[in-house]
Order: sequence, then structure tokens, then C-alpha cells
Amino acid sequence: MGNITAGMVKELRDRTGLGMMDCKKALTEADGDMDKAIDDLRKASGVKAAKKASRVAAEGVVLTKIADDGNYGVIVEVNSETDFAARDSNFLDFAQQALELAYANSEADVAGLLDAGLEDTRSALVQKIGENCNMRRVERMQFTDENAGIVESYVHSNNRIAVLISVNGGDESLARDVAMHIAAVNPLVVKAEDVPAEEIAKETEIYSAQARESGKPEEIIEKMITGRLRKFVAEVSLLEQPFVKDPDVTVGKLLKDAGASVVQFVRFEVGEGIDKEEVDFADEVAAQVKGS
Repeated sequence: MGNITAGMVKELRDRTGLGMMDCKKALTEADGDMDKAIDDLRKASGVKAAKKASRVAAEGVVLTKIADDGNYGVIVEVNSETDFAARDSNFLDFAQQALELAYANSEADVAGLLDAGLEDTRSALVQKIGENCNMRRVERMQFTDENAGIVESYVHSNNRIAVLISVNGGDESLARDVAMHIAAVNPLVVKAEDVPAEEIAKETEIYSAQARESGKPEEIIEKMITGRLRKFVAEVSLLEQPFVKDPDVTVGKLLKDAGASVVQFVRFEVGEGIDKEEVDFADEVAAQVKGS
């Protein structure tokens, strides 16, 4: 066929979503045959996507969806490698599709959702935007009795923090206010007695070491440890925390006055718990130049 024109490259870019140089190279190697170039790129993209799958995806978004009757809700985290990609419309479309699929398939975990068709979409997205992307986690809450309670959510404006909460009593406004508080303050548990024993043991060990450095008598040290533990438990327990919109009132008092109680909550923050590889930008560019 004839010379590779800019129009041909543009058409191939529009049809595949790949970069200009990849498209021009594919068309050249296919001697201008558009269909063959697309087939060749599809074959190559599988390798490209597989290579990218090992790269750390610690950016992205968290999204929620609540049923109209307020009895069911879902929260998901979908990741990309960079914040730039997390703002890409193709990535956001994929994240929304993941949310909708998780909402519709109420029993499926992440692996099940990928098997339900999300994996093909994910692989195509990796090919298109050139970054590793994945659905990291999903949680759901549901009341089988329509009068049992309310499921509500709060998503911070940048979609990096989201909370899903279920509440007995109260109304949607109260549930949303408490979810907003959880997003801002990040409690560990609902009430003090829910603090895990291992957390208490860890904090006790730390406070003991700190207190004994003071050189004070043992009975004073024990009181110091007890006081610090009590403060720690209050700080991480939702019901003990000062309400973020009115610090003169605890969340527990706010709920009690409304005749409500929190059943459970889930808080997702983008990338939490993921070990991120710190790469110096100049070194990364230098490595890419050397590799080319």
C-alpha cells in the first residue's frame, strides 16, 4: 500500500487508543493495512498489559453506590499507577463500571467480578492508557428487613476517601454526618470494647517503656500507663470522639439523642497499606533514555 499518512495514524489511534508512535510503527510494519495493524497491536498489547501488571498501582479512586430504598450499599477501590491516570476519563469509566458490577453482583468478591467480565475491560484499559490498573477491594452492607436501618455513604470531593456506614434509627442526614466524621477522623472501631486486644497490648508496651524512662515509682507508672491507654481507646473509638461538626458533643451523644446506633462502617482511602516504590523522577527518565 502507499505511504503512511497522518490521517491513517489518527484513525488507528482513535480505534485503539494507543500512542501515535505505536500506531505509526504498526502501520509501517503492516504496510499500511489498517486491519492487520489492529490485529498486530492487539497481540502486542497482551504482552504490554502483562508487563505492566507487576507495577505498583497505588493511586486511583474510591466510589460508593446506595440503593434507592437505603437498605443496600457498596464501596469499591479502583487503582492506577499515577494520579494523572486516575483523572483520565477512560479510567473513571472503568471505575464506574467496576462499581456498577459490584453493586449488581452482591455476592462476588474482586476475583469474581473480574471473572464476570471486568478483566477484559481492565486489560483493554491498561493497553489504552499505558498504566497498570486494577480493582483492589469491595465491601457491601445490606439490611434484609426494609425497616431495620439505613445504609449511607460519604465520599470526599476528590474521591480519595470514602465511607460506607449502616445505622439503626435516625435518618439519612444523620448517617451521612457520621460517615463524614469517619472520613475526616478515621476511627479504628465503633466502640471502646471493640478495640482489638493486640492493639491494646502494643500500645501498653509502648506506654510502659515511655513511662519507665521517667524514673517515677511503680505505682505512678501504672497510673500513667492506664491513663494513656484510656486516652488511646477514646481517640480510636467512634462513639468517644468529639463530633467533627460540633466538638462539644461526642458522636455517641449525637447518636443517642437521635435514638440511633452504628451497626458497622467501612472506610477506604486510596492506596492505604500499599508499599509504594519511591522513584526519583530524574533517575527514572535517565533509565528510560538508557533503555531506549
